[in-house]
Amino acid sequence: MVENFKSLKFKFYPFLDNALNEIIDNLSKDLDDLELFFNEHYHETRHRLFYILSFFFVVTSFTLYNVKTLVKILESPVADIQFFQLSPGEYFVSTIVMSLYTGVLFATPLIIIQTIFFFRPALTKNEKNIILFILTGCIVLFFLGLFFSYFLLVPAALNFFLIYGSDVVEPLWSFTQYFSFVSTLFVSAGLVFQVPIIQIMLSVSRIIDPVEMLSCWRPMILLCTILGAILTPSADPITQLLLSSALFLLYFLGSITSINIINKNL
Repeated sequence: MVENFKSLKFKFYPFLDNALNEIIDNLSKDLDDLELFFNEHYHETRHRLFYILSFFFVVTSFTLYNVKTLVKILESPVADIQFFQLSPGEYFVSTIVMSLYTGVLFATPLIIIQTIFFFRPALTKNEKNIILFILTGCIVLFFLGLFFSYFLLVPAALNFFLIYGSDVVEPLWSFTQYFSFVSTLFVSAGLVFQVPIIQIMLSVSRIIDPVEMLSCWRPMILLCTILGAILTPSADPITQLLLSSALFLLYFLGSITSINIINKNL
């Protein structure tokens, strides 16, 4: 299409020929530059997408191959419980979903990194440092949330349910429902641990004053309690209390960190 456009010439009146043809030549050069720009970025995007999909496929395949190890890790907080499957393919489908979740979990940082590298030439040094800080903080805090959920939230919630009905019911749990419960706690804790990053971004952008955030700690207690109840997949008070307390502590630490960052930049 560009070649056809460049071959277009006007021959109306002598005094218009040169002007119109000059416009056509300039437009054809711009189209060539635009076509080169899209070709370069198309190939770069395709390569980065190939890396992401390849990494996702490798992690998912590796997890599926070693899925029994992952299942034992997830079942370790309640080692005395006998799990069962309600249908012949329930456990198989659960392991597939578990492997896909694991692939997405570990591929997400790579997606963010590849996206940053794609826009890196257009960023200033200060913007690169800020994005690197935010990216590192998000990844570290998310995995800290996973550890917090696995070592504290999940055992507390499951022990509460075991003790509550131990005298009258026999605990036989569906593996699919157990995996759904645990994965919801993992995601909730991972998102809760992103609160300090959000506070820092709002403070650096001058949208909210971190001193005001810190002074609003009383209403935040109520808000954290409500959010803890919403994000908790169960109705037990122990899990809600732990998640709400963690959310409020993270809010407090995020406010203090934001104040220190703002003071250093003044």
